[in-house]
Amino acid sequence: MSISETFPSFKKNMEWSVIEPVPWYLVSGFGAHLKATPRTLTVQKNGHTEELPLSRVRHLLVMGGHHIHTSVVARLLASGSCISFFEADGEPLGIAKPFGFRYDEVVREAQAKAYSHSFALAVAKGSIHSRIQALVGLQEARDEPLFYEGELEILEKSYAELEFLVRVEELRRVHRLASDMYYEILARTIPQETGFRRRTARPHVDVVNTMLSFGYGLLFGNACVAAIGAHLDPDLGFLHKGKGGLVYDIIDPFKPAMVDGMVSAIAREGIPEEEYECGPSRCILSDDLLVVLTKALHETIRQEVIDEQVMALQGALIKKNDYLVIT
Repeated sequence: MSISETFPSFKKNMEWSVIEPVPWYLVSGFGAHLKATPRTLTVQKNGHTEELPLSRVRHLLVMGGHHIHTSVVARLLASGSCISFFEADGEPLGIAKPFGFRYDEVVREAQAKAYSHSFALAVAKGSIHSRIQALVGLQEARDEPLFYEGELEILEKSYAELEFLVRVEELRRVHRLASDMYYEILARTIPQETGFRRRTARPHVDVVNTMLSFGYGLLFGNACVAAIGAHLDPDLGFLHKGKGGLVYDIIDPFKPAMVDGMVSAIAREGIPEEEYECGPSRCILSDDLLVVLTKALHETIRQEVIDEQVMALQGALIKKNDYLVIT
């Protein structure tokens, strides 16, 4: 059953066009069998077999637990391709690459030398724009006003102000203020009994923040896999700094459409009290709620859109193109 069938009021707030394949191939989950001939990669999983020309797989991404014949490793490395391994949640484990392979160094050198401000500006603009778009969509679906007087104008002014900020720290400040405001407005659409008032730091003590963090974790894993597939350094961000900084840059504009809309829709439909347990120190989701949440996120987290964004970022770094965020 789809999330739209499970929660009838849920509607997707964003549509994306069909996106061309990217030069990496992801095998996720558990139980796949991979083998290769001199020209073909064969992946068997759940009774389904997929065959790909080996020349199309420039970077094989293996996430979870699978059976890999040594022919896969040998054929891909011999053809100049890389193989990266991840935990089931997207945590990187390691990479196998051919002797003499240097393209990853080229990409990461370009990333390190990039003009941070232009990339941080693109991320901040995309993030605030997607949040405004999501809130306006919620307002259009409501009978009563969502915004207090002047709030939408403040968000729009924050977006317009970004162009005139010359320091990345100023971009971070405006982005942070707009994000805080977004969650406080979003909270007005969610039943008060959930305890959700704003976005909080871990550990969470309300069910909605807990669900949001679960969704963001899945989104982070998907984007981290794609970033490594493009040979980017996931820790070298522009707007976000620290571990996973680049991944947070990638996912921030996608949070409203890929996670927030679905989580808030589930909350508005009503979450039975037996599906979660929240105390003064943390909130725990039931296995049944996690199953519903995971199925829903598989629909709303669009891997092909994430891949397209990552390819746009790589192209901007290597070819010096303008970096555009998909919204």
